[in-house]
Amino acid sequence: MTEVQIPAGRAVLLGNLTIPQNAVALVLFAHGSGSSRHSPRNQFVARTLHDAGLATLLFDLLTPEEEATDIRTGEHRFNIGLLAERLVHATRWAKQQEQTRNLRIGYFGSSTGGGAALVAAAEIPQDVSAIVSRGGRPDLAGCALPKVQAPTLLIVGGNDDVVIELNEMARDRMRCDVKLEIVPGATHLFEEPGALEKVAKLASDWFVHHLGANSARR
Repeated sequence: MTEVQIPAGRAVLLGNLTIPQNAVALVLFAHGSGSSRHSPRNQFVARTLHDAGLATLLFDLLTPEEEATDIRTGEHRFNIGLLAERLVHATRWAKQQEQTRNLRIGYFGSSTGGGAALVAAAEIPQDVSAIVSRGGRPDLAGCALPKVQAPTLLIVGGNDDVVIELNEMARDRMRCDVKLEIVPGATHLFEEPGALEKVAKLASDWFVHHLGANSARR
């Protein structure tokens, strides 16, 4: 793992970049409010992706100052435009780095980060080849939904009733290859035994299939 700094306009975002040997693809993580590159859930999923030969970039979409403000006011967590802009900056940064510029790009979004991932993918369709949303809010992508071209997997907990409905509505507006996968008995954070393992396996399989990760490590 390498700690990196990603320029994003006037902000600098902190991230952790991990590149397994012979990786052919890179997955950028877009998390929701109150989460960061240190999120145990995202780190768990990232380790599963590493085992499949996928590189990962876990980074903070907000600066420490913005995160502190958001905890008090909630003003950034639903600012999908800002979060998507930061994801675009990170993607372009990865495309410029010697060790990642030739890797195909995927997005793993959770909560509001799911909406941000879809907006970013619609903005730079030539750079994004696959998307996975975990307990995400793809509905927040709004008018960007029909513009998404990357194959998209929406994963929702079976007991997360409201979010299931929001994901179904978003799926019906999308024109790309899109699949909704419901994990039985799981709630929004997939904290039940085996639930996060199921999420990680679904995500890994989706990325391997659509990004062409090293099949020898599957």
